[in-house]
Amino acid sequence: MSNDSYILTSSCPNRPGIVAAVARLLFENGGNIQEAHQYDDFESNQFFARIRFNFVDGAIEPFEQAFAPLANELQMRWTLRARSQKMRVLIMTSRSDHCLADLLYRWRIGELAIDLAGIVSNHPRETYLHHDLTGIAFDYLPVTAQTKAQQEAELWKIIQERNVDLVILARYMQILSNDLSTKLAGRCINIHHSFLPGFKGARPYHQAHSRGVKLIGATAHYVTADLDEGPIIEQDVERISHQDRPDDLVRKGRDIERRVLGRAVFWHTEGRVIPNGVKTVVFRD
Repeated sequence: MSNDSYILTSSCPNRPGIVAAVARLLFENGGNIQEAHQYDDFESNQFFARIRFNFVDGAIEPFEQAFAPLANELQMRWTLRARSQKMRVLIMTSRSDHCLADLLYRWRIGELAIDLAGIVSNHPRETYLHHDLTGIAFDYLPVTAQTKAQQEAELWKIIQERNVDLVILARYMQILSNDLSTKLAGRCINIHHSFLPGFKGARPYHQAHSRGVKLIGATAHYVTADLDEGPIIEQDVERISHQDRPDDLVRKGRDIERRVLGRAVFWHTEGRVIPNGVKTVVFRD
């Protein structure tokens, strides 16, 4: 039995027999299902699935060749990736670096099985002297309203040259242009410092405090041209009280942001997030 395992994700119009057809094809090609999730969305009449499998007596190439005609027949959108093939990830950040610190920690201990393609910031490397960035490519790309197009051109060049699969906006406090957002559709995750939809714009925790809210939260979502309106991957909240001041909300908010972003990145890199129009299907671990 092969030690290599693969992740197959798929979505297609719902109909009887999809699971049976895929399972039979795996069996006929020596595949062994190790984990399987499925979901029928009755509103959109779409079927979603994630299957992790290996081979008892077979190989990936013959299975992939046999699967393609079935996927075409089922009008299926699908991805197939070896678990050993780590995603190439680029982290973008600004002065608030708590999410950066958390992602680096998860990467170093192996919780995030990714290849770190580098860090990009609109602040110089000296801003992060308290982090160990040894061996990590760091690109300082300052940006102003006048240089935004040039800065994004440099950023896109980095993404292409380093074969980046996923861009993480880890409190990167710059709005991506519509053009770049479109290019990165489905492979750029942002952490929003609010429980969307909610208090948008500047100083969200101060807005929340002025309204006397009892819950604060954070939202991880895919970036789209519609600001903060992309498909949501994960959210979390924390209860607060009248005793909490704005600084308390900021402190608690940092903790929510890092864990929400960490979960979203983990699920994406594990192939557990499948687009569903303006929403997502998330097969949680």
